[in-house]
Amino acid sequence: MASQLLSSNSEAAIWARLMQACDKKELSAEAAEYLLAVDFEERDRERMLQLAEGSEAGTLTAEEQIEFDGYLHVGNMLAVMRSKARLALKSKTQLHHHS
Repeated sequence: MASQLLSSNSEAAIWARLMQACDKKELSAEAAEYLLAVDFEERDRERMLQLAEGSEAGTLTAEEQIEFDGYLHVGNMLAVMRSKARLALKSKTQLHHHS
């Protein structure tokens, strides 16, 4: 995972640049609410748990480690998007109350 984070063209780095570009644009309330509703399905949660347990035990194959890294990257980006969505809704609520 660390090597992927260092690459300027890793999926995580590309998504991070996309999210920075979004900072320059205002997120609509509808888009923010949609982002807050996005979540992993139960089968993905179960798979992430299996991979996490294998990672802790040191028993993941190379393919499983890549899969686990992918889940971690997507989970981290989802957390960033949700944070931006909450901030957008909070600022819209504050603007609404002050006007």
